Amino acid sequence: MIQPADRLSSVSEYYFSRKLKEVARLNAEGKDIISLAIGSPDMPPSDATIDVLCENARKKDAHGYQPTMGIPELRQAMAGFYARWYGVTLDPATEIQPLIGSKEGILHVTLAFCNPGDKVLVPNPGYPTYTSLSKILGQEIINYDLLESNGWQPDFDQLESMDLSGVKLMWTNYPNMPTGGRATRELYEEIVAFAKRHDIVVVNDNPYSFILNRDEHLSILQVEGAKDCCIEFNSMSKSHNMPGWRVGLAATNSTFIQWILKIKSNIDSGTFRPLQLAAAQAYDNSDDWHTQANVETYAKRRKIAEEIMTALNCTYDPTQQGMFLWGRIPDEYDDVEQLTEKILHEARVFLTPGFIFGSNGKRYIRISLCAKDVRMQEALTRIKEVFRK
Repeated sequence: MIQPADRLSSVSEYYFSRKLKEVARLNAEGKDIISLAIGSPDMPPSDATIDVLCENARKKDAHGYQPTMGIPELRQAMAGFYARWYGVTLDPATEIQPLIGSKEGILHVTLAFCNPGDKVLVPNPGYPTYTSLSKILGQEIINYDLLESNGWQPDFDQLESMDLSGVKLMWTNYPNMPTGGRATRELYEEIVAFAKRHDIVVVNDNPYSFILNRDEHLSILQVEGAKDCCIEFNSMSKSHNMPGWRVGLAATNSTFIQWILKIKSNIDSGTFRPLQLAAAQAYDNSDDWHTQANVETYAKRRKIAEEIMTALNCTYDPTQQGMFLWGRIPDEYDDVEQLTEKILHEARVFLTPGFIFGSNGKRYIRISLCAKDVRMQEALTRIKEVFRK
């Protein structure tokens, strides 16, 4: 009898893949579920971005294979974006690798740096793909705690007390998803120093630094010497309203880029040229566009999300960043799904239970801000009707 590969036994179907089937069934039954679960921006990219895509897609010579390393126009735009917003200088020819989204980058970096059996430091709570892809590829997961009492930042005393032999990679993600924990320059300096002490490559996933943030935009590459031991991912999905376009980047030293490219070139055949040109255009969006799309719109929705948390008697940190609101559930519930399932089936609102991000998230829920104001307001109304009973 034909059997699947053993690696399938180490992972389960992605939570949202499974749960969205149930939501689709409920919608088919006429339940009209409001989803505040997934961080998929519901707004379009800038008009200029779409215009460049359409203009170039009509060209008869625009449809061939493209270089895996990305076209020069896109790499230059990515380097310009880092210089403009982060004050970080990158060589567009050697220190940037365009990605088909950060999720692809997790795969390529792990393949480039880790052998089966190597250890990987993964935050708890954290993005589930850090764990699942490492399991699929045969790495040993070593979780490090992120706790509300420490601002969802690593406890470096705890890290130093751990057995770090055989650790090759450390995943970090700030502003943090799912918790909204904020990055600081001091945090990045500590991470870089830790990486250098232990010869660990840190991969900092940085897609949320523009959401609800009109002030200083932080990158781990701002720290002196960070390029020697750090890779930073950045994505257009959140900051440019382009989740379905699948455009991201890895930025680091030229040697690491060559290792990543060696893997990537054996897996895909580049990205559609008009899409790359349009992405290059998007990196030139005005300051006003970023303020309206990434700050003002989400600020209005965030107020509604805070009202939802209050209606559910959940507590939350009002200083958190990103396109989600993370809150602790009341002690009266045995577990978080007791609450989220009640919300789904009685209020017809889909929220994310925090346990999917790790054991340290099991007493939390996450609300996405990626829904129109009117739908978020309707979700609030429904929840109030159920939870005032």
